[in-house]
Amino acid sequence: MTPKTKKQFQIWYWSGATLVFLILIIGGITRLTGSGLSMTDWKPIMGAIPPITEAQWEDAFEQYKQFPEYQQVNRGMSMAEFQFIFFWEYLHRMIGRLIGLVFIIPFGYFLVKKKFDAVQLRRAGILLSLGVAQALMGWYMVQSGLIDVPHVSPYRLAAHLSLAFLIFGCCVWFALDMRSMRKFTGNGAKELKIWLLAFMAILSLQVIWGAFVAGHHAGHIYNTFPKMHQYWIPPELWLMEPFVINFFENMVTVQWIHRVLATVLGIMAIIMWIRSYQINTSFTTKMWILAVFTVVLIQYLIGVFTLIWHVPIWLGVLHQAVAMVLFGIVVGAIHHTIKEISQSYGDDALSFADTSA
Repeated sequence: MTPKTKKQFQIWYWSGATLVFLILIIGGITRLTGSGLSMTDWKPIMGAIPPITEAQWEDAFEQYKQFPEYQQVNRGMSMAEFQFIFFWEYLHRMIGRLIGLVFIIPFGYFLVKKKFDAVQLRRAGILLSLGVAQALMGWYMVQSGLIDVPHVSPYRLAAHLSLAFLIFGCCVWFALDMRSMRKFTGNGAKELKIWLLAFMAILSLQVIWGAFVAGHHAGHIYNTFPKMHQYWIPPELWLMEPFVINFFENMVTVQWIHRVLATVLGIMAIIMWIRSYQINTSFTTKMWILAVFTVVLIQYLIGVFTLIWHVPIWLGVLHQAVAMVLFGIVVGAIHHTIKEISQSYGDDALSFADTSA
């Protein structure tokens, strides 16, 4: 693959990552403003055209009135209020369509120009499959809030958010693989890779439980820190039966797990940062670990203030956005350490990672 073609693929992947990050922010605003159920049908093609005339807006509003959210939560809302929540859900869906176009148009160009090699074609197939799954999951999630209870299923919300992070992570990894990497000295990256993989596993769980916190509105209870009121372990933690559903459906337990995982991640970040200066590794690796440590600290503080201030919209959105920034940095750090290890120990170190750079 020529350097020019590599650059084109790199731009393509970074464009995808940027747009996924943008749709995450819009999605956060949509959720926190209660806008996600304002569009009660799914029209992938015709749905790109919003209501324009007064009659069209009246039709859209009347359709919304037939569903539980209006009847149980927003009864009596004005047309202006409806248009506000409609705007955010419409914008969310339009960014989703834009992501589709940003994928399809370059894909067609690369295919016609025969720029794909086997690796990049396989990666394009992965992104296409994930994108289709995400679109279907988005509508499947919305459907859960249109029947009886006017709230989307936390399980489906967790799946929808997890897919967004997975797509973002793939785009970042694939883009980084298009870069040429200079030679590094040091052999400490092998230990740090293990730490980073463990960190990524727990971070992935944290993202999922963050979705459960959001889905259950669990950030609006026990708004104190570090204790949950006077408790380290609140009494409601294991009240539900069977026991296992407390982890997913008990608001108190969901928030408690989110706190515990955040603290574990903070401790791991501190240890990684210290170890990066104790072992023999490159300056660039140290900077990746420092970036992880710094963003974890920032995210922890944002999470605390989001909780004690009862989840203001701007802080809730910022907390979600910084989570994706942290996820991307960890993906980059893992990618870098694997590359550095491959220089020291040979290509076998890359056996689990499908790379092409």
